[in-house]
Amino acid sequence: MAGGIGSRFWPMSTQKFPKQFQDILGIGRTMIQQTYDRISRIIPKEQIFVITNKEYVALSHQQLPEIPEENIVGEPLMKNTAACNLYMANKIAEINPEATMIVLPADHLILKEDVFLEKVELAFDLAAKNDYLVTLGITPTRPDTGYGYIQFVEKKNTDYFKVKTFTEKPILEIAQSFLESGDFLWNAGIFIWNVKSIHHAFEMYLPEMMQHFMACEYNSAKENSCIETIYPKVQKISIDNGILEKAKNVYVIPSNLGWSDLGTWTSVYENTEKDKNGNAVKLKHFLNYNSKGNIIRLKNNNKAVIIDGLEDFIVVDTDKALLICPRDNDQLIKDYVLDLKSFKKGDKFM
Repeated sequence: MAGGIGSRFWPMSTQKFPKQFQDILGIGRTMIQQTYDRISRIIPKEQIFVITNKEYVALSHQQLPEIPEENIVGEPLMKNTAACNLYMANKIAEINPEATMIVLPADHLILKEDVFLEKVELAFDLAAKNDYLVTLGITPTRPDTGYGYIQFVEKKNTDYFKVKTFTEKPILEIAQSFLESGDFLWNAGIFIWNVKSIHHAFEMYLPEMMQHFMACEYNSAKENSCIETIYPKVQKISIDNGILEKAKNVYVIPSNLGWSDLGTWTSVYENTEKDKNGNAVKLKHFLNYNSKGNIIRLKNNNKAVIIDGLEDFIVVDTDKALLICPRDNDQLIKDYVLDLKSFKKGDKFM
């Protein structure tokens, strides 16, 4: 899934070039390329699909030339994650009605890739043999209010558990109690299911959406025009709200993956190599005086950068915009972008 705009990563992430197509960590591969690299270790490239906004289809081809052209699909409208999950399940089921599939966000960091692949293999086995909707739950390391939580039913000596509840991003006190209880995991948005199981779930919980999508002939010349026709009618809802919170056959595999959804500049700071002063900086010509805990990103790394007396700040410089704000305010970047849009011709900075 690679259709988001990533406005919390402005000004590096823009409408034309969102974060999944950026090398946010400065390691030489973009987020979508890292996701492809990871899963292509166990899934042949011919069986890997990308669903994105139609505006980003060409960009996806450019960054993932290994994937067959017809496997990169553009949505005509942003309809959250239920619609794109059903769309891709239908395309895959038309090729193989017995298929088991994994759904991956294109912009997540996973440091423990071998552990990830081991958990995915287990999930594939469970989903292929049972009518289960399987998700990977991340072992929480702190009471984070930026993630959804999955509560599971405890059972000894097993690698997976039945899901009891899904909770959207909680307030701090509730997140703290979740952590202390020991039966909650972070919701990573990674799902594994057989196409028959997910179709059955849509029939039960989102029947109207299922009806709309049944009208199309997948992997045919008629597919695009049909999708263009039905998308305006389709409900805008997440797969979590629409299906997983209601279904009774959801199972979770606890997974310690070194995972982050890289949702904010602070999460990038936490997952980036730092200098002796705790600055996350990868610049050729950098002078630091009495500054620590900053993350600095420049489009042009040939610039000389000098900082003095700056502590715990985000500094991002691009061709069109310069952002300087405290790291603690990274959740306000979406608001900055909205305010900037109110400027005359403010959209040109997006």
